[in-house]
Amino acid sequence: MQVFIEKDYSAMSEKAAQIFANEIKQKPDLVLGLATGSTPIGTYKELIRMHKEEGLDFSKVVSFNLDEYYGLAPDNPQSYNYFMFENLFNHINIKKENVHIPNGLVSDVETYCKQYDEEIEKYGGIDVQLLGIGVNGHIGFNEPAEELILGTHLTDLTEDTIKANSRFFDSPEQVPTKAITLGIGSIMKAKKILLLASGKNKAEVMAKILNRDVVTTKIPASLLKLHPDTTIIMDEEAASLSSNK
Repeated sequence: MQVFIEKDYSAMSEKAAQIFANEIKQKPDLVLGLATGSTPIGTYKELIRMHKEEGLDFSKVVSFNLDEYYGLAPDNPQSYNYFMFENLFNHINIKKENVHIPNGLVSDVETYCKQYDEEIEKYGGIDVQLLGIGVNGHIGFNEPAEELILGTHLTDLTEDTIKANSRFFDSPEQVPTKAITLGIGSIMKAKKILLLASGKNKAEVMAKILNRDVVTTKIPASLLKLHPDTTIIMDEEAASLSSNK
């Protein structure tokens, strides 16, 4: 596990984008695993800049998104499908047929989730998986629990996650209570994992992961310590309680 501590959110975002750019240049048909939320927005902005100003080419890139709220249509402004096109896909030259985002309106969820994992395998697996982290240690929507599901699945969101995500909605009552998410096994199959953490509210959970030589399903992100190629990039605020800062 590599850990990089950058001065601030902007520097963290630029570092992450540079890693992505280097990977794309080495393998133009890179399969990316992408995340939503506030943390990766800066990285996406920098990738857009690289595309427009430096010619970073996404024409052969394939993407798979981590998750989607269950019950929201793709054109709903709060859906992750809408988020990805607004914050990245509409501004780069990725082919729409190469974009894969879970369908939050599917009826046969179990079959659909199995097919989503199969589609990833069809492309040879995810080359680089981008992750944020919740204050409770969740990655994707794999919430702290006694047991974690390996494959893509429908999951209930915890009160902590609903509360954290309510800042994007008019009220907590509007936040969906379920989501389709890649499972912990699907995430761990990625060849390279890039975890971003920004802000003081992430300092405690990052310290729990980095200051102790243990893994636990109660902090799902701690399982990334078992992955052969995990890189963590934090800003100084997120790293403020970590012993290796």
